[in-house]
Amino acid sequence: MKITSVEFIKSVENIDHIPKDNLKEIAFAGRSNVGKSSLINCLLNRKKIAKTSSTPGKTRLLNYFKINEKFYFVDLPGYGFAKASKTERVHWQRLIESFLTQSPNLKGVVSIIDSRIGPTKLDLQLLEWLKNLNIPIILAATKSDKLSKSALLNQVRKYSNQLSDFKLKKITPFSAISGTGKKEVWREIAILMEH
Repeated sequence: MKITSVEFIKSVENIDHIPKDNLKEIAFAGRSNVGKSSLINCLLNRKKIAKTSSTPGKTRLLNYFKINEKFYFVDLPGYGFAKASKTERVHWQRLIESFLTQSPNLKGVVSIIDSRIGPTKLDLQLLEWLKNLNIPIILAATKSDKLSKSALLNQVRKYSNQLSDFKLKKITPFSAISGTGKKEVWREIAILMEH
């Protein structure tokens, strides 16, 4: 995918305020500190369009980025952020739920797990939910550069077995540092955008 323009449009905290221009959307979901912002920045060839932070829980709203004037990337709040108040966590959960169930232009979700840790309980809950909603899933395993090739292969094989119920096409190892997996994720996004 050739990126000709990337524009941050807005952050929304209520589903009523999402853009109304009927452009297709690809959402990005993952637990706090999984490398979601780095993955988005890597895909878009930008260093800081999605804010990265060493402090988990930076993304607290739905962040809309317009790509090539044609479609949106939607950065969802990271889940599992322990230091957030219970009220905040409930708000984020409701916001994500309302977006996934009500956005008419959502074409799929890039679900992000840490290649070293694998799917957590919260990741599995999200995948189950997406499956039940019939929302297509692209699964990216970030921080793959932190593992040796053989260890990464073993991890991906293990996760594939663990997630066999979700009928995922594949798990794509991804590294924002080396660019591993970038073409593969874009290829899967392009397929979802055709529908």
